[in-house]
Amino acid sequence: MSGKKHAIGVDFGTESGRAVLVEVDTGREVATAIYPYRNGVIDESLPESGLRLDPDWALQDPADYVETFKQTIPAVLRQAGVSAEDVIGLGIDFTACTMMPTKKDGTPLCFLKEWRENPHAWVKLWKHHAAQPEADRINQVARERGEPWLNRYGGRISSEWFFSKALQILDEAPQVYAAADRLIEGADWVVWQLTGEEKRNSCTAGYKAIWSKRDGFPTNAYVRALDPRLERVIDEKMSRTIYPIGQRAGGLTARAAEWTGLKPGTAVAIANVDAHVSVPAATVTEPGRMVMIMGTSTCHMVLGAEMKEVPGMCGVVEDGIIPGLFGFEAGQSGVGDIFAWFVENAVPPEYHDEAKSRGLDLHKLLEEKAARLQPGESGLLAVDWWNGNRSVLVDVDLTGLLIGATLATEAPEIYRTLIEATAFGTRAIIESFEESNVAIRELVTTGGLPERNKLLMQIYADVTGREMKVAASKQAGALGSAMFGAVAAGKAAGGYDTIFEAAQKMARLKDEVYRPIAAHQRSYDLLYAEYKRLHDYFGRGENNVMKTLKRLKAEARAN
Repeated sequence: MSGKKHAIGVDFGTESGRAVLVEVDTGREVATAIYPYRNGVIDESLPESGLRLDPDWALQDPADYVETFKQTIPAVLRQAGVSAEDVIGLGIDFTACTMMPTKKDGTPLCFLKEWRENPHAWVKLWKHHAAQPEADRINQVARERGEPWLNRYGGRISSEWFFSKALQILDEAPQVYAAADRLIEGADWVVWQLTGEEKRNSCTAGYKAIWSKRDGFPTNAYVRALDPRLERVIDEKMSRTIYPIGQRAGGLTARAAEWTGLKPGTAVAIANVDAHVSVPAATVTEPGRMVMIMGTSTCHMVLGAEMKEVPGMCGVVEDGIIPGLFGFEAGQSGVGDIFAWFVENAVPPEYHDEAKSRGLDLHKLLEEKAARLQPGESGLLAVDWWNGNRSVLVDVDLTGLLIGATLATEAPEIYRTLIEATAFGTRAIIESFEESNVAIRELVTTGGLPERNKLLMQIYADVTGREMKVAASKQAGALGSAMFGAVAAGKAAGGYDTIFEAAQKMARLKDEVYRPIAAHQRSYDLLYAEYKRLHDYFGRGENNVMKTLKRLKAEARAN
C-alpha cells in the first residue's frame, strides 16, 4: 500500500550539496543529508597537479555535483524509511552564475586528460571574480551602443555572470573555448545528468545571462561588437530555447535512478537558483515583501507587478521567481564571510580561551559580548566591501574599510561594527528599490545567519526600521526545490499544479519577529548617514585608493 507522497530538493551550495526529503501535503522536512564537496572551492591551486591559480579565481569540480546525488538522496530515503515509490518529484537549485565548458554529450572538459591542467576547463564558481576586465568591456560596449537591456541590470553586468566568464575563456584560453561544444550553467548541467536532456532554465538565463522572456538574448550585432570571435556563441555553444521555472524538465534516466535509488521516470523540475527558489519557501508569492537569503553572502529578492529599473540591482526578470510577476534581485557579496574572516584572523587568544572554557562557539561568544554594547558605543564604523560590492555599486574591486579604531578598541566592538556595516549595506539596497517605486514593507529572512545570530537580526531591524521575520525551514533552498519538484510532478501524481498552491501548503514562517527599537533607530540613522558619505566617497570615484591598493598588491605578487 502506498504511503505519503514526498518530494526531494537538492541544494548545491558553495561548499557542499544537500538533499531534503519533504512531505508534499504538509511541507514537513522528514530527512536531510549533506555531502561536503571533496574538492570544495578551488581558489588556490588545481587538484592533483597543484597548479597555482591567480587572485580572484574560484573553481569547482563537477564530479562533486554527481557525488552529491549519489550520497545524499539514498541517505535521506534510508533515514526516513521512505520508499522510492512514494517520491513523486525532484527539484534542484544552484549557486549562480556557476558555469562550465563541456563536450556535446555533457562531459565537462576538466574530466578529459588533455584539458585537466587548464584552469579554464573547470567550473567557474559564482564568486570567481577574475573576469572583471571582460565585464568592463561588456558594459562599455553596451553603453556605447545604447543597449536597452543594460538598465534591467542596474546599468552594469557583473564579473560573476555568464558572458563575462565566457569571454574570459575566449580571451585567455581560446583553445578551451574552441574545444567546448557547450557553455552551460551548473544548474542546467546537473538536470541534464539526471534526465538526459539539456534544458536551460529561465532563472539563470534571465538573471545571469542577459536573457528576457520578451526580447531573448542580446543581438548578434552586439556580441560581434564585443568580440567577433564570440558572435555565434549563443547559437553554437548555448541555446535560445529557455524553459520556465516550474515546468517538468523530464524524468530520471536509468543511470540517474541507479545513482539516487529513485524510480526511473521520476519527475525532475527545471533548474533554479538557490536564492530565487527560497522565495516561495519563505511564504512570499506577492509584491512588497523582501526575502533576504543570508549566509556567506546575502541575496535580496523582491516581487513586483510591473517592470521597474532600479540602479545597482542585479536584475529584473519577468517570471524569474514567481510566474506572473517581475522578480527583482540585489545582493551583498560578503556578509557571513566577513564575520568568518574576522574570527579566523583577528580575534586575540583570550577570546578563544574563554570560548573553549565555556563550551561556546567563538562567534557566539563575540555575539554575546557585542550585544552588551549600545549603537555607537564602540566609536567605530565600517564599510562592508571585504568581498567587493554587488549592489548598489556593482564593483568587485572595492575593499573593506574600518574607521574610528583606537588602541582601546576590542574584538567584540569590531565584530558588532561589521554586523552593522552589512545592515547598512542592506539599507542602501532597500533605499535604491524604494527610490525606484518598488515597495518593501517587511523583510523575511532565511539562511544560516538568521538561525544563528539574534543580535544580527535585531541590528538589521533597527537599521532598516522594518520588522524582520524568519522562514521556518533551515533549508529554504532545498525546500523550495522540493516544492518545485512537487509542481513538476503535478496534482495528478499527488503534487501541485502551481507554485502558489505548493507555497500555501508547504511553506511556513517562525513565530518570532524582530521589531525595531526606536532609540536604536535614531542612533543608527546618524551612523548610516556617515556610512553613506564613506560609501559614495570611496565607491563612486572620488577617491580610488581601494583600487590603487589592490593594483599595487597584484603587481607586487606578480613580481
